[in-house]
Amino acid sequence: MDIPLDVEVFCSDGSCGRSTAVIVNPVSREITHVVVATQEMLHSEYLVPVELIEGGETDSILLSCRRNTLATMEPFHKVKFVRLSDLEEGDRPPAKIPEAHLSYAWLWPYITAEGGYGAYVNVEQIPHNELAVYRGAHVEAVDGRIGQIDEFIINPQNDHITHLVLREGHLWGQKDIMVPVSAIERVEPDVVYLKLNKDAIENLPTMPIKRWWK
Repeated sequence: MDIPLDVEVFCSDGSCGRSTAVIVNPVSREITHVVVATQEMLHSEYLVPVELIEGGETDSILLSCRRNTLATMEPFHKVKFVRLSDLEEGDRPPAKIPEAHLSYAWLWPYITAEGGYGAYVNVEQIPHNELAVYRGAHVEAVDGRIGQIDEFIINPQNDHITHLVLREGHLWGQKDIMVPVSAIERVEPDVVYLKLNKDAIENLPTMPIKRWWK
């Protein structure tokens, strides 16, 4: 079953949003959740358990729940206060909020009672020891960068990843390559490392590109 990223998501009673990321257990190579951004004005995002995915195609995902049920699920973002002095190099979050990493949105600057500066920020609620992987995350061969993630393919019986779909090349020479999970060395935020070199990846099966990057 495909789990494509940045595609329309349908509940049983109609369109409900778009897929923005998947949550992956990097040890078991299991996808546990898909992140769905709703069509509301504020585009709320929710953690949807992968068990609720009824089907996935190249351009859509179908959930087995209704839209009002989606709105009751765990939100992907929560507002937290972060002291700027606690931030690590590269704008990573402090150890005080290990369950999440800093998102792109700084909401409101604030001066603390101690005289330091802080801010209320949106942080992603990622389950412990898991990672959020977005479409377009880089893929590294043992001899350098080879492309970007387009989607994942899972075994629907156990939700384990069987392949990642790698988008390789430039605009007019792009192709999608099916990379087996056995070729994955490790998964990190924004990067998937493979055990194969570029020549070996070039010899893997390809699939037609059915949608353009946005």
